Amino acid sequence: MWIVFAFLSAVLLGCYDTFKKIALKDNAVIPVLFLNTLFCSLIFLPFIIINCHSDALQGTAFSMSQGGWHEHRYILLKSVIVLSSWLFGYFGIKHLPLTIVGPINATRPVMVLIGALLVFGERLNLWQWAGVIIAVISFFMLSKAGKKEGIDFKHDRWIYFIVLASFLGAVSGLYDKYLMAPPENGGVGLDRMMVQSWYNIYQCGMMGLMLILLWWPKRHQTTPFQWNRAIIFVSIFLSAADFLYFYSLSIPGAMISVVSMIRRGSVVVSFLFGAIFFHEKNLRAKAFDLALVLLSMLLLYIGSK
Repeated sequence: MWIVFAFLSAVLLGCYDTFKKIALKDNAVIPVLFLNTLFCSLIFLPFIIINCHSDALQGTAFSMSQGGWHEHRYILLKSVIVLSSWLFGYFGIKHLPLTIVGPINATRPVMVLIGALLVFGERLNLWQWAGVIIAVISFFMLSKAGKKEGIDFKHDRWIYFIVLASFLGAVSGLYDKYLMAPPENGGVGLDRMMVQSWYNIYQCGMMGLMLILLWWPKRHQTTPFQWNRAIIFVSIFLSAADFLYFYSLSIPGAMISVVSMIRRGSVVVSFLFGAIFFHEKNLRAKAFDLALVLLSMLLLYIGSK
């Protein structure tokens, strides 16, 4: 059942990427990201309050423990990692086509596997190595497709932003494994709902400070902010996608490597939106690169079974 939730999360994540692209069109990044964290916090705030003052949600998917500083310090670190990934990702997706961003983001499971190899001492089998190699090949082929649109992977800073966002996203995925794993398996054993609810609250506070200290004093010298209803949908789709992601990980037998790979299937949704609604260019070459990425994900999935 956890695989079904992972696939649903992937679809919602693709919608999130699409609305994020819409919300950032000719718009200031920091206010959009602040509002995203604010709306996500408002979505989960009622669950925090209810769980704090009653047992009405006990036994449901929305129950959570409160925890103290010992637990919240781990969540605070997750907030820093995720927010850093979002900052790089938001700036990158604003300046690059979705059909470029999506396949780069889809290489994240490769980073997760390599991280599991280095950090957790896991070994890659032949199928997984084949998936890693194909993913690397697809990345270099994607760089050639990008050159046709004037995007130089070696010198375009927005490409580096997306790569950094993907790397930090992979770090966050590995950290999730550590947070959710029970203490007897070397993890912290945190409550999934507590993690998702509070890391949004902490991110909102961090973005509020960034908005006041960095953006507001120079708001007239940068891209102006304009309200876009897509910002609300960014928060809704992200919250729903992450809820299903964490719920999937909480089910006994769920594998972070497989869930991470399935979630990157969101690239299909964002790629289709980029082709149909944004009329992005050079789709044939990019579609072949995307097919290679999906093939690498399939090989990783086979190797992880």
